Amino acid sequence: MSRRVAIIADANIHLGPDLARELAAREHDLVLSEPSDGLADELIAAGANVEAVTGTADLTQPQTVPTLIDAALSRFDRLDAACIRTGRIITGDIFQATVEDLRELVSLNIESTFHALQALLPVLAERGGGQVVIVTSASGDSPTPYAALYSATRAAANMLVKNAALRVAKHGVTLNAIGTNNLDYPGFRAATGADDPAIRAKIESRVPIRRLGRTDEVAHFAASLLDGKNMFQTAQFFPLSGGHGV
Repeated sequence: MSRRVAIIADANIHLGPDLARELAAREHDLVLSEPSDGLADELIAAGANVEAVTGTADLTQPQTVPTLIDAALSRFDRLDAACIRTGRIITGDIFQATVEDLRELVSLNIESTFHALQALLPVLAERGGGQVVIVTSASGDSPTPYAALYSATRAAANMLVKNAALRVAKHGVTLNAIGTNNLDYPGFRAATGADDPAIRAKIESRVPIRRLGRTDEVAHFAASLLDGKNMFQTAQFFPLSGGHGV
């Protein structure tokens, strides 16, 4: 039996590198968008076949995800799963926010999701099924006053995922969104100032688990929605936030 094939965009930061390792361990071959230094070689040494694709960092461009799909089909002649991490954190409450912020976040958080779904879902449906995870944010599931527009556009992306999932469910395609908050990675630390030990301690005190999350924890959860062993879970959003915002 041939190995399953998964797209990971991006494979440079956040859960991407750890997810690549997890899926490789679960006998997947991989198409990696913008992999971190040394990641492809590491995965090849571990037994995976890897197609690294550069020039695919901008998910707001309609051609980005189709480029990754083409890479998967050209190299492996199959595609089973995809994890697409969209967006960027922009903070600010409703009084600080500008219409320029709104337009940027609509592009980064909603349009990127839209383009990814329009590219992936028809291909998977035509091929008889598959699995997609869109990475949004836990702020899209809970009011986040210090990042009002970010939270609102993430909520819109989550609802887009749910609607699209119901459209393709009968074709054997599962589609879910996951979203993090309080994750120990450079984007969150830069947005919140958590590189400062005092600020980090304050943030952690508000998390029920009393610490920041690890990217490998998020990757393990995402892999369970991508590895072909659970084809009954679809049209859901899963927050990974240490219980914050529940």
